[in-house]
Amino acid sequence: MGALSEKPRRLGSGQSQCPYCGLMQDRVATLEQDWVLLEPDMRPSAHTVPAEHRWIELSDGRVTVYGVCPPDQFQRCRVEHRLACPQQALPDLWPWLTSLRGENARQVERRTDPEPPLPPEEWPDAG
Repeated sequence: MGALSEKPRRLGSGQSQCPYCGLMQDRVATLEQDWVLLEPDMRPSAHTVPAEHRWIELSDGRVTVYGVCPPDQFQRCRVEHRLACPQQALPDLWPWLTSLRGENARQVERRTDPEPPLPPEEWPDAG
C-alpha cells in the first residue's frame, strides 16, 4: 500500500429525510462513535430539556448527552428529531415539544396540500 497524498476522508455529518414525516433531520456523530438524528435549526436552552434528552454540541462537531443538573442557564442543546416528529406517537415530555410537534405536523400538511387552482383565463365582466 502506498502513502496517501491527501488526508483520508471521514464520513461526515449531513441531512436525511425522516421516513415517517418526510422532514429533514441532521445526522451528527456522537462521542461513542455512533450517529444520532437531530432536529435541524433548533437549539433550545438546555435547562428546558430533560437531562436524558439534552444533546450538547462539542467543538469538533460531535454531540453528547449532557446530564448535568442544573445546566448553565445560557447553555444551548439539540433535540432528537424522533421526539419532534409529528408522525411518531410519543409521550408529552415537555410543553414546548408538543408545540414543536404541532408545527412540524402543519409543515407536513402544507407540503402535501394541493396547489390552489389557477385563475380563469378571462375574468367575468363586473360592470
